[in-house]
Amino acid sequence: MEIGQSQEDYLEAIYLLHQSGVAVKNCSLAKKMGKSKPSVTVAVQTLEQKGYLEKLDHGILRLTEKGESLAIRINERHNFFHAYFTSIGLSEEEAQKNACAIEHVLSETCYQKMKAALTQS
Repeated sequence: MEIGQSQEDYLEAIYLLHQSGVAVKNCSLAKKMGKSKPSVTVAVQTLEQKGYLEKLDHGILRLTEKGESLAIRINERHNFFHAYFTSIGLSEEEAQKNACAIEHVLSETCYQKMKAALTQS
């Protein structure tokens, strides 16, 4: 993949903010992610240069088709692993932390095989 975990987290956060009806700007993204505005600005510029998002008038951020597709995939993985981890008894906090970590590192093949195996049982 051409972007790292941190940038994937930004895409997912933008997607979730947009889904909740928020006009996504650097400041709302910084608040959601607990990051500084300068850090968000750098990440947004990088994602924009790579074609994952675009800046509209008034600083509103919008995912491109490429960005939204990846954000949906990341969010789907996150939700799957979060549900699994809570089902085996992890606390909400621990399930969230582990889901956020694992959603980025598994290959698509591994994820699909795990998903198939776990949804069959």
